[in-house]
Amino acid sequence: YAMLLSLIFLIVLVAAVVGFVFRHEIKTNFESNLNLALRNYNGTADRHSEAVDTIQRTLHCCGVQNYSDWERTEYFTHRGIPRSCCKSQDDCSEKDLKDPSKAKLKVFVDGCFFLVTSTMESKMSIVAGISFGVACFQLVGIILACCLSRYITNNQYEMV
Repeated sequence: YAMLLSLIFLIVLVAAVVGFVFRHEIKTNFESNLNLALRNYNGTADRHSEAVDTIQRTLHCCGVQNYSDWERTEYFTHRGIPRSCCKSQDDCSEKDLKDPSKAKLKVFVDGCFFLVTSTMESKMSIVAGISFGVACFQLVGIILACCLSRYITNNQYEMV
């Protein structure tokens, strides 16, 4: 049991170190995937389009760096900026969304990349604290399992 807990502890420790070391690559990869999702956005119920809509609605953002990122997409040429960028769904017509100067007043202007990364970084201390607490319990479990094993082994020799 102690060996299994030690193995799990080491795996979590390695994952944390790798995540910390490669955090910049994770950000770069996320940004490129978000750009790809915008280019392939089609407004239907595919999972990439739904993810983009959810991020934009939840974080009140639009595009990767800002709302003008949509102007370089195929979706914009047909329908304009997606409705998930609108500040108010009632006051957002398709005509307004096709005109970038009018859309600036109707949609969220901040980009999603900065908001997502800053939200993740602000929650990192909470995740690190919980992880540290779990690691402490694992270490206590490892120590207690070793003590129990030693106790059982010592008692077997006395019984004979």
